Amino acid sequence: MAQKKLNILLIGYGKMGKAIHDVLLKRGHTLCGKIDIDNINELSAYNSTNVDVAIEFSHPSSAFDNVWYCLTHQIPIVCGTTGWLDNMPKIIDYCSKNKSSICYSGNYSIGVNIMFALNEYLAKLMNTHSEYDATMHETHHVYKKDAPSGTAITLAEGILKNNTNKSKWTINRDQLKPDTLFIGHDRIHNEPGIHTVKYTSPIDSIEIKHTAFNREGFATGAVLAAEYIYDKKSTQIYTMYDILNLQKA
Repeated sequence: MAQKKLNILLIGYGKMGKAIHDVLLKRGHTLCGKIDIDNINELSAYNSTNVDVAIEFSHPSSAFDNVWYCLTHQIPIVCGTTGWLDNMPKIIDYCSKNKSSICYSGNYSIGVNIMFALNEYLAKLMNTHSEYDATMHETHHVYKKDAPSGTAITLAEGILKNNTNKSKWTINRDQLKPDTLFIGHDRIHNEPGIHTVKYTSPIDSIEIKHTAFNREGFATGAVLAAEYIYDKKSTQIYTMYDILNLQKA
């Protein structure tokens, strides 16, 4: 069956928003509006009668308000903004009480989400091999505001859930203890994103790594998520595991 052509609202029109705009047009959808910092007041003009789905890549300071607006106005929403997850319990509570269409991911790249699944499986395999110390590193462009990245946090959580050798993560070397997962981070001009998980022993190391070449992979995943959730309702938040039919470890 042919994919329904959607009216998509973009909330946040930076580099990612522009990349998503290109992909949604390539896939036959319509951009029904774009909201950015200079016209945020225009968001009130949109609701479920003129938007099929919204895609939100804005700023940590505004993401919660944008998501809340869409949920309370019955607009299905795909959110990729990171750095605001302290407010996520409020969104989870809303969804548990009011069936909503929302997909959240710290990274919409198909390749990264396959790495998420590999990371969880590898963490489980390494659980009985405490001689291997797990560490992580991520690199992004200099304009990324939060550190570590949402993708790095997701990878770290996947390790903590599946490997009892680590109980918490940190970006501060002076807080390192044997049960602490260290996440190194760099900000380099024009680097779309590199994430590495490494297990090192005195005799060898095992490493999985994802390198993004550009933003198109992230944008494509976000549009795929929009195509998946626009007509769905759930008491839970959808993730890219649902969109890609990936299995957790």
